[in-house]
Amino acid sequence: MSSTDTSTATSTAPQEAVTDYILAQEQKDQLRFLTCGSVDDGKSTLIGRLLFDTKLIFEDQLASLEKDSRKHGTVGEDIDLALLVDGLEAEREQGITIDVAYRFFATDKRKFIVADTPGHEQYTRNMATGASTADLAVLLVDARHGLMVQTRRHAFIASLLGIRHVVLAVNKIDLVDFSEERFNEIKSDFETFAAGFDFESLEAIPMSARYGDNVTGRSEKMGWYNGPTLLEHLEGVQIGEHELAQPFRLPVQWVNRPNLDFRGYSGTIAAGSVQVGDELVVSASGKTSKVDQILTPQGEARLARAGEAVTITLEDEIDISRGDLLAAAGSRPDVADQMAAHLIWMAEDALMPGRSYIMKMGAKTVTATVTEIKHKINVNSFEHVAGKQLELNEIAFCNLALAAPVAFDPYEANRTTGSFI
Repeated sequence: MSSTDTSTATSTAPQEAVTDYILAQEQKDQLRFLTCGSVDDGKSTLIGRLLFDTKLIFEDQLASLEKDSRKHGTVGEDIDLALLVDGLEAEREQGITIDVAYRFFATDKRKFIVADTPGHEQYTRNMATGASTADLAVLLVDARHGLMVQTRRHAFIASLLGIRHVVLAVNKIDLVDFSEERFNEIKSDFETFAAGFDFESLEAIPMSARYGDNVTGRSEKMGWYNGPTLLEHLEGVQIGEHELAQPFRLPVQWVNRPNLDFRGYSGTIAAGSVQVGDELVVSASGKTSKVDQILTPQGEARLARAGEAVTITLEDEIDISRGDLLAAAGSRPDVADQMAAHLIWMAEDALMPGRSYIMKMGAKTVTATVTEIKHKINVNSFEHVAGKQLELNEIAFCNLALAAPVAFDPYEANRTTGSFI
């Protein structure tokens, strides 16, 4: 081999390695989860521990963290891992989480986006925001205090927002001498409380986020525990099957018209799968056509599934606009201008029946009115109570009237096409 050939081979090898790495990352699935629970139960510390143990903190971040720990830390001379996600000055001064903080990390098996949500009751709406896109909830409980009012409230909201996988993280187990009896007591209390919440999986894990016990590595101090560490469970929990099993849905986000010879309909598939030749319906108008092309970022494809961003072309020229919902012709969604729904009210001003509001469902925007508050839900006792208006952080079941019909599915069937703002 000549010197030129040798240099070419040497320069090509790193490029191939980078390409292989990027492809490997693209092929990993992604889990979105949130940490929730009562104030001071260790949510931010747990995320900081995950980032620290998965080697995703740079040296300059670590140096800054050590400096901030001396100024704002709450763990004596140790590094306060909670400060990795509590970035607002007010959060550091008060030692609490206020806003939702999102962090990304990855392991060899999966990619993760984690939302650190606040525990204070006044920031319940922030917790609901983080839960609305999560696949799994890590519900922290202080082993000393057990289930608190806010623990129950967050579990209820997680269930209401369609989260089907829950980890009960019994944290600060070191402060109760790693007691198996205390862990089993809290686990039993929560299983009894959550029996009616329809969670598909519930994994209880004893841990110490501060010291890393059972977070990413198994603890030698709890020989009585034979279950997975938190990271092992996060890497192995199965998600996404529900969306794939549902009928095809594609909310149209953009009508792609680069020239006179091409008209495509772009969006992210919300449920099911689609193939070239499948018959689709424009849900609101009822017009049908067959799929001519499926275009993805990687090029043309014969098949696309839930979660993929695609552009679809149809065999016929029919009227489709941003906000329309393309669906499987044999399994159409509901189309109506009247509906009933649970509302979590997030505004300082109360919701008033009869007042006109703007509703955004997918990419479609319509005017809507709450015609009746059927009942409010006491999030502590889950009792149904009467109410004439809806205050900040309150939850109610309401009847709504819309200015125009919209296409939707029941929220239990599809969180994307069954939700609105």
